[in-house]
Amino acid sequence: MASFTYVLQGYPKGLLDGVARAPQRLAVVDLSRDGTVAGYFTRDEIARVRATGKLVLAYFEIGSIEEFRTDFAEVDQDLLLHTWPDWPDEHFARYWEERWWEQVVRPRLDRALETGFDGVYLDTPLAYEEIDLARVPGETRATLGRKMADLVIRISRHAKERRPGFAIVPQNSPELRHFPGYADAIDGIGMEELFFRATDDPCREEWCDQNLADTLALKALGKAVLATDYAVDPANVEAACAHYRRHAIAGNVTVVDLDRVSPPCASK
Repeated sequence: MASFTYVLQGYPKGLLDGVARAPQRLAVVDLSRDGTVAGYFTRDEIARVRATGKLVLAYFEIGSIEEFRTDFAEVDQDLLLHTWPDWPDEHFARYWEERWWEQVVRPRLDRALETGFDGVYLDTPLAYEEIDLARVPGETRATLGRKMADLVIRISRHAKERRPGFAIVPQNSPELRHFPGYADAIDGIGMEELFFRATDDPCREEWCDQNLADTLALKALGKAVLATDYAVDPANVEAACAHYRRHAIAGNVTVVDLDRVSPPCASK
C-alpha cells in the first residue's frame, strides 16, 4: 500500500461517498460525522466504504478531548487538565485513570468495533509530552510515557480479544516503542509531519530526524507506516511523495483541516 486518505471533517452532506470513491485502499475517518453521538457513522455506512475494497480505520483521541464532542459533557471534570495552546477547545486528560477508560476510551473503542471498522487510529498519545507536569505532581515524562504505552496496550488487548485482526494504529510518538509491550500491541504507526510541517515547511529540526528513525525502527518490526504531511506547493507535494517511495511507506499529502480526499502520489 503506497497511499491512504485521511478525512476528519467536511464530509459532503455528512456522507462518506467521497471517501468511498477515493482510489486509496485505506481510509481514516472520524467515528462521527459531526462530533456528536447522533452523528456516529452507522454500520451500513462503513460497510459501503469497505465494500469498495478499502480498510477503514476509526479516528478518535485517547489523551485529550475536544469541547464540541458530545461525550465532553459526560466526563468527570476533574479528569481534565489544561488546554492545548494551538487548540484552545481541546483539554488534555488524566488518561491513566480508570474513569477515563470507562467514560471515554472504552465506549469509543466499542463503538468502532460494533460499527464494523477494520481498526482504530488513535490520536494524542503525545499528551504524555505536552501535559504540564506542575498539574500532575509526582509524574515525570517517563512515568507519563509508560502510562500512555499501557493505555495503548490495554486498547489493543480489549479490541483483539473481541475481534482478532482488528488493527491498532496510534498517531505520532513513535518513541513509545521503547516501552516493553508497546510495539507488540500495535499494528502500525500514523505519523504527521515527518517531512513537511504545516504548511509547506520542511521538517529539519533534530526531532524530525529522531521521529523518522523511530518510525523506521517500527517499520523494521513489520509495522505499517501511514505518513501525513501538510503541503500544497506542487514541488513540496512531490518531494514528500519521493520520501514515501524512498522509505517504502504509505503517504498522504494533505491540508491541516483534513477536510478532503487528497490525490494519491503519482506512481514512478
